[in-house]
Amino acid sequence: MSRSRLSRMLAPVLAVAAVAALPAAAAHATGIAFVLNSADASISEFDIDTHKEIRRLPVLREPHHMALTPDGRSLVVGDTAGNAAFFLDAQTGEMQRHVPISDPYQLQYSPDGRFLTVAGLARDQIDIYDAKTLALLHRVPAASMPSHMNYAPDSSVVYVSLQSTGKLIAIETATGRVLWDMPVGSTPAGVLWHNGRILVGDMGETFVAVVDPADGHVERKLTMAPGPHNLFVSPSHRLLYVTCRVSGTIEQLDWDSLAIVKSWHVPGGPDDIVIAPDGKLWATLRWRQKVAIIDPAGGATSYIPTGRSPHGIWLNTNAPPRQLSMR
Repeated sequence: MSRSRLSRMLAPVLAVAAVAALPAAAAHATGIAFVLNSADASISEFDIDTHKEIRRLPVLREPHHMALTPDGRSLVVGDTAGNAAFFLDAQTGEMQRHVPISDPYQLQYSPDGRFLTVAGLARDQIDIYDAKTLALLHRVPAASMPSHMNYAPDSSVVYVSLQSTGKLIAIETATGRVLWDMPVGSTPAGVLWHNGRILVGDMGETFVAVVDPADGHVERKLTMAPGPHNLFVSPSHRLLYVTCRVSGTIEQLDWDSLAIVKSWHVPGGPDDIVIAPDGKLWATLRWRQKVAIIDPAGGATSYIPTGRSPHGIWLNTNAPPRQLSMR
């Protein structure tokens, strides 16, 4: 799709976005929660303190995931079926620009800020871009359904889960060369580098796989509730969280032992989570059109209504969502 054609398609979308925005004072809230409504082709922005929706910005077709630019100024939202990436001001939530990107289901910048890797789940491709210019450096065919990813701490390798084949693939970022692809369990999704190993959530299993990054073999399996989906690091780097979407469970793990410390039953398909400044967990519920806000101390849960199939979530009060342990 050409840039001119994309611009013509997006003109009415962005016009509606301007009308949809609430008053300017509300739009400039200091703390914003960004929620991607995958089945509504929209981005909801909530005031973190009041839990009120500031505005809802329409996009093209199907937003799923987002990534903060290395300079921290823009939040990049991938519209996978729309083949476009939307850049939002990370502090105000205002739309900045849009660019054509092929099937950006999942996207993540490398720790050194040089690369942007995009997993094209529908097109079975993994694209590595120059982070500054968005020039395509490498396109790696991947059968099939490349899903989630994480990098080695030195940015030399990106690891991507392949949902339909049950494998994890390792790609050298500088060259696009495939180093290995190895089976890790049924329907792998979330990927996280942790203490020199790779953790992979397997949605078709009851475990998180612990993988050796050197050759991709599974060293051990961490028993979880059914359907481990994605993995997240606490701001203190003392805890990990696993969303088990199938069973409606969120597991809290000890950082060093990886033993389960606490579990919360949150029906509705918990998917992505972030942690607010007050320590509460914000979790998107894919099947309930809500965000759950969980107090980890006592387990009390409240809910915020969203659009259909809320998926990615990020709070601009937090550090960049790198999901990467450097130890």
